Amino acid sequence: MNISTGSQKLLAEGLGTALLLIGVVGSGIMGETLAGGNTAIALLANAIATGAMLYVIITVLGPISGAHFNPVVTLAFVIRGDLTVGDAARYIPVQIIGGIFGVWATHMMFDLSLLQSATTARASLGLYVSEIIATFGLLFVIFGGLRSKPDAIPSLVALYITGAYWFTSSTSFANPAVTIARSLSDTFAGIYPAHVPLFILMQLVGLGIALLVLKILLPEQHDRP
Repeated sequence: MNISTGSQKLLAEGLGTALLLIGVVGSGIMGETLAGGNTAIALLANAIATGAMLYVIITVLGPISGAHFNPVVTLAFVIRGDLTVGDAARYIPVQIIGGIFGVWATHMMFDLSLLQSATTARASLGLYVSEIIATFGLLFVIFGGLRSKPDAIPSLVALYITGAYWFTSSTSFANPAVTIARSLSDTFAGIYPAHVPLFILMQLVGLGIALLVLKILLPEQHDRP
């Protein structure tokens, strides 16, 4: 079956984001179920599984779409002139939809109600600052890695997110599509829907800071996604 390059990219972005949410939410459910109330063990399982999934999907799908799986990453490429606004306008909705389908698929796997609304409150100054730092760090890793060692991007991103689950108070959402999708799962990984807008706003602030810093540190960078 023949499929256009553009369609391949959109499929890769949707599938990759869905698999990312399956990794995040599924491991959260499994970790909480098996940890017997030990939140540290549940978070450790959640972090390792998410990092492992990131390594796999970036390695496999990166050559097709650039493996963004994240509207903030897509916007960063647009602002840097490496991706067109039209491509971004297609990527971002697909990422969000893919994330939602990933959450629903996870609920089905664990015999949970398909349609949910999270009740986990995530609203504090510390969490908001955490999202700025987490998003800044993610973009720093991606674009710094593209400059210094492109082949290491899957490992760099996977290691960063695995660590950021532990060194950020928010457990490093750093992704609007992930944030929206996690609001639809009343599980370990959930976020109360009313708290989503400020999380996304802080992620965009992190994007702005990252682009300013990267412009100073990497002024001659012209990599393509």
